[in-house]
Amino acid sequence: MAAHVVIDGSNIATEGRARPSLRQLKDAVAALSEEQPNASMIIVADATFGHRIETSEVAEFDRMVETGQIVTPPAGAIGRGDAFVLTIANKAKAVVLSNDSFQEFHGTYPWLFDEGRLIGGKPVPHVGWVFVLRSPVRGPLSRRSQRDAKKPEKKPTTTSRTSKAASEPLPAPKTPPPTKKPAKAALAAAPASEAPRPKQMPINALAAFLEFVASNPIGAVVEGEVENFSSHGVYVTIGPVRGYAPLRNLGMPAPRSAREVVSVGDKHSFVVVGFNPERRGIDVAFPAFVPAGIKVLEPGATRKGRRTRATKQAAAPPLPLTEEPKPAKPARATKAAKVEPAPAKARTRATKKQVTPLPAPAPSSAVAPAKRTRKKAAAAAGGGAGGAVA
Repeated sequence: MAAHVVIDGSNIATEGRARPSLRQLKDAVAALSEEQPNASMIIVADATFGHRIETSEVAEFDRMVETGQIVTPPAGAIGRGDAFVLTIANKAKAVVLSNDSFQEFHGTYPWLFDEGRLIGGKPVPHVGWVFVLRSPVRGPLSRRSQRDAKKPEKKPTTTSRTSKAASEPLPAPKTPPPTKKPAKAALAAAPASEAPRPKQMPINALAAFLEFVASNPIGAVVEGEVENFSSHGVYVTIGPVRGYAPLRNLGMPAPRSAREVVSVGDKHSFVVVGFNPERRGIDVAFPAFVPAGIKVLEPGATRKGRRTRATKQAAAPPLPLTEEPKPAKPARATKAAKVEPAPAKARTRATKKQVTPLPAPAPSSAVAPAKRTRKKAAAAAGGGAGGAVA
């Protein structure tokens, strides 16, 4: 047996357990010390060991680290605890106690396959800890590590001769080089409204969002179920769409968290207070905390805030039986239906023809004229009378 044994503390303390145990690690070290009393034990635990053990063991772990009984790798060590364990074992030519195969280090430390350099251990009920020799398991990581170790290292190539122009300083450019992308300083100086924004995924499907907007205007009352919480509000399921209620719309003053007001699965009435077409978002609020300037509509209101014609007819009371419906007024003739009057002379002639009857036929001895006007008839009557008087 070697003079030193490097113990992979994190691996041995977690053997057969979900979380590491400082007590199990101490039992393993004590059992190995009884079998190998002349070997010095070097216990290595990674930096997260103290955060994963039981709270009652933290104080003892810190004390063992301070006294040097447990060694932790330096901060930022590449390969973390496994690389630190193998580095110590390689320098001290020590035996490694671990149930890990260290496949990613097979190309760097080929002595892991030497007999007696790697041992494992397990606690057996009613017996105690049992330690056996191990051979590392080969796998994809092992083969890749060994291939990388065989590759020759690339050395920088240098030329023996250098030209005189190469040693001279570069000439200063007269014009700045062309750039396709804007400089960082220009982006920083640009206002926030012009800065490029990351593309956000839409909250709702396009068809469901458009249908909801068409049937639920601003101020409409809808029923929703609390779906999940966010850092600044809560998401609500409203049929096939999702709405969002920020904290300012859940109370006055706004609560520190939405969990103080609602719980997942609660059903409440919400008021639609806004839309976000870019993200297809729907903003809602409790009816008691609707933002100023938004009027809560009655159920069944359309986008113009009026009820439909069918709703009005259904809501109007029927006429009483004793009251008779008023007769409808006759429709007045429009101006287009009126006939333009004829000229005055034509209308007079037409009237005379229609009103004045034709004279009766005279006897054969005295034939009267076919047509006479009233004035001629009166003159003829006056002349006859004068002759008779004379």
